[in-house]
Amino acid sequence: MCGICGQYFFNTHRPVEAGTLARMTGSMTHRGPDDEGLHVAGDLGLGFRRLSIIDLSAGHQPMSDAHGRIWLVFNGEIYNFKDLRRELESHGHRFRTNSDTESIIHGYQQWGLGVLDRLNGMFGIALWDSEHQRLLLARDRAGIKGIYYHINGDGLTFGSEIRPILESMSERPPIDPVALNLFLRYRYTPSPLTIRQGIRKLAPGTRLIVENDEARVERWWNDRPEPFDPAPSVNEAHERLLELYQRAVERQLISDVPLGLLLSGGLDSGLLLALMNRHGRDWKTFTVGFGRSFADDELDDAAQTARVLGAPNDPIQIDRGTFDAALPRIVSIVEEPIATPSVVPMFFVCGHARRQVKVALMGQGPDELFGGYTRHVGVAYGRYWRMLPEWMKKSLETILRRYSHGETIRRGLDALSTSIDGSALRYYQQVFSIMQGAVIDELFEDGALPAGAGDRVLDCWAGLAPLMDATDELGGLQFLEIRSSLPDELLMYADKLSMHHSLEVRVPYLDHEIIEYAERLPARYKIHFGKRKWLHAQVCRDYLPAEIVARKKRGFAVNVVNEWFRSSMAGRIAGLADPQSLIYAGLLRREPIMNMLSDHQSGRADNHKILFSLVVLEEWLREHESNAVARV
Repeated sequence: MCGICGQYFFNTHRPVEAGTLARMTGSMTHRGPDDEGLHVAGDLGLGFRRLSIIDLSAGHQPMSDAHGRIWLVFNGEIYNFKDLRRELESHGHRFRTNSDTESIIHGYQQWGLGVLDRLNGMFGIALWDSEHQRLLLARDRAGIKGIYYHINGDGLTFGSEIRPILESMSERPPIDPVALNLFLRYRYTPSPLTIRQGIRKLAPGTRLIVENDEARVERWWNDRPEPFDPAPSVNEAHERLLELYQRAVERQLISDVPLGLLLSGGLDSGLLLALMNRHGRDWKTFTVGFGRSFADDELDDAAQTARVLGAPNDPIQIDRGTFDAALPRIVSIVEEPIATPSVVPMFFVCGHARRQVKVALMGQGPDELFGGYTRHVGVAYGRYWRMLPEWMKKSLETILRRYSHGETIRRGLDALSTSIDGSALRYYQQVFSIMQGAVIDELFEDGALPAGAGDRVLDCWAGLAPLMDATDELGGLQFLEIRSSLPDELLMYADKLSMHHSLEVRVPYLDHEIIEYAERLPARYKIHFGKRKWLHAQVCRDYLPAEIVARKKRGFAVNVVNEWFRSSMAGRIAGLADPQSLIYAGLLRREPIMNMLSDHQSGRADNHKILFSLVVLEEWLREHESNAVARV
């Protein structure tokens, strides 16, 4: 796990300045405190920071082939590199190190761009092929690792984070109002957009190729889920899924440094621990909690899971004051506004784990793959709503909107009122949105937002539409989650917060073999008579005691942070009323925000999500920007 960056001036072919590249690389020291490397050759420069995990003595980057024709910087881990090495050696390749990095170089020599299809892992790759004058940037299938880039009149600048790109610029790009609009709708900014104009991020499973003085972005992971026909029996699906879980965990336990687990009180990380026990015992586990007075606290549940499975558990507890004080720092680390409550506990549990281990597994993925959220139930059974007579739907909708102030009901009705027949993507757009798009648009100053800004998310997803044409309704939503909200929200902040502490976090459930299998399963194996993650829970029963399997699902910090938000953040909320607040500097209108705040405080509406997003935006502006506010 490392940080990469670089420049390629393919337009002007002016030489890369070594000093600039060194500053870019130095801005990511937290991602790789163990080693640093630079390669500058005329109009190309590659920078690297290393966190040593595999082949500690010989994994230095940038790494080249024996003839210096191919140069590589690589962030992540290739879990099947030993298998690739054996295959490549059978083709006559000779290796100089035991690192997974070298397997990518030889794989490129053997298969060209097809090497990406053979990699099992998480990665952000930058590979320079001097013979063909080709630069390749690539992001892994699930988007666990990220790559940002900026193209201007000179050429291309890129990095694992936004920081190295900003380090190369004389001034920071202004805020992109379209990206800001999407953030307020979805609480994250979908690829390829970022909050800054001109800075983009590669979408998961895509690559950027520069050759013949031109840059192009294309999708290299083109998996199109075809439903099983016939569907496997429950027993067959159960056995196959368990086999895939076992293989993924075994692969991802590879490490030359201490390895542990981020353990919650839920099924997903508990099953990971049980599967890890097939390859050893006494794995160190780390849990974050908030105090037993909170219903969502997981300290006791996690401690019980660890005890039953024979693992030491090291907890850390945070309180409201800690949350309040840490929020500005966390917002700064993440670089883009992210209004997800779990960023706070993630920051602390990663820092806590890093004191003892360099690598930790975490249980992200089954919720998205097998239907763990409330919205999945709504989508799975939405067809029954559409079967009702129009008069009945209108009556029920009127009653629910009039007497329910809950934002979940409101969002569900907004989604159900969108016809899936006209556009499946537009339907999913409503499912993801925390408020109606017109309400979000009204927050913006006149002239600050281009027409149709909210529909730009459809442009972000457009390339995915042909790949999801065979899925059922639930499968289509999950397809987008795996390729949009999961990588650009949850995995993005997990990567940045863990790497801030120089901790590598691995996500076994997002092995691409698991994703591709789960996406072919019918919806009834995911949402079964209203029970979420049904097939996954059946697998959990193979390894976990009944009392653990029967635990009620808890949102990771959602209710706790909401409660803290209502109480300890009163000052920050009040700050939104200040006309001098940075969010009003040419971007947003004060009056509709005050109306939202008034409705929320009076109990007329539950607006905590949009208010939390606005507070995060204000904090982000204070940490990152006070002058570069753009108008369109």
